Amino acid sequence: MPKRTVASSPSHLLPSIPLPLSLSLLAVSLCSFAALCLLLHAPMADLLVYRAEGEAVVHGGDLYGFTVTEWRLPATYPPFAAVLFVPTTWIPVPALKVAFLAGDALLLAWLVALSARLAGRPLPLPALCAATALALWLEPVFQTLLFGQINLAIACLVLWDLTRPPGARAKGLALGIAAGVKLTPAIFIAYLFLTARRKEAGVATASFLGTVLLGALLLPSATADFWTRRLFETGRVGKAWIVDNQSLQGLIARASGTETPGPAWVLPAAGLAAAGLWLATRAGRAHGDRMYGDRWGIPLTAFTALLVCPISWSHHWVWCVPLLAVLLAAGRPYLALTTAALFSARTMWLLPHAGDRDLHLPWWQQPLASPYPLLGLALLASAALALRRHGRTLRGGGAQPSARISSASMIR
Repeated sequence: MPKRTVASSPSHLLPSIPLPLSLSLLAVSLCSFAALCLLLHAPMADLLVYRAEGEAVVHGGDLYGFTVTEWRLPATYPPFAAVLFVPTTWIPVPALKVAFLAGDALLLAWLVALSARLAGRPLPLPALCAATALALWLEPVFQTLLFGQINLAIACLVLWDLTRPPGARAKGLALGIAAGVKLTPAIFIAYLFLTARRKEAGVATASFLGTVLLGALLLPSATADFWTRRLFETGRVGKAWIVDNQSLQGLIARASGTETPGPAWVLPAAGLAAAGLWLATRAGRAHGDRMYGDRWGIPLTAFTALLVCPISWSHHWVWCVPLLAVLLAAGRPYLALTTAALFSARTMWLLPHAGDRDLHLPWWQQPLASPYPLLGLALLASAALALRRHGRTLRGGGAQPSARISSASMIR
């Protein structure tokens, strides 16, 4: 019998917390956040863009021709997303903001629960409440609520679908819908194909194409405009070099002092996309158990997408929540604590970034300006080393039981 590791028991992941205490912690956390929003007069600018998209659908306006808020923000999602935003036009803006905050709080709790399910360590209610209260203050989560973003909804759709049991009915449908709203989840369809889950990948592909078709039927002009023109206008989303952008392109642009890195970003990004998907696929297959392998395969795929996407705003990195759950389940509490500290430190906002100062940061400030892509690169490098060690073990005849990589060995 193989000796059990510390991660074998859920009781080692979080201390036992009385339910009244955990509920009090959650209430204090949520009330503190709400008070901070009132103090900062949080505009929830992205929510206002979603509402404007819904109004464009209702009134037949030019979906990609308007800008809203003092920051002149345009619509950037496919037409299908604009159709889903129509209900935001039915209630006044103040009530809409309250509804979004409440909805995002519930989605955060769901994401924490799904992350625990991914890690194979379901949380009891007291631990779930406490973890949700703490996760609220992770910078990507905090910014998502502050801006009225839909990142938590997208992550929950993807993670719920991928963590369902193999052969579950219509598995892949929710993933395809998520990709139809915000294109980056489409990388998980490639992950499904590469891990030989062709039926699920086929369902996800058909679901995604269905969202495109629905958008074309309801908004033919906007659909043609988006897929032939707007999709390729990455500058429309925002400036790649500002510290808000925590993608590989943002890191390279700031480090080189170049607004448009061009081939200096495109070529490494293409190589990184291939390497990241290869590592995610190997991680899944090396464990010998599909659900077990997904514990690393899914975070590796998510972080690959965040790295290679031209624009990955800091609030897109809500996938730090599943990563933290996997690290805890792997018996790496100190590494999880370090990762949580990195995602809470907000170092990029402490740097001078008014105007174009993002392009003129000294070398020692570069890591502080790009903490998330550096962590993502470190995660991929650690996975590569762990898989290499595993391959050497197999060639040497010293494979572990069930030919699995120890979860603790994935991140050293």
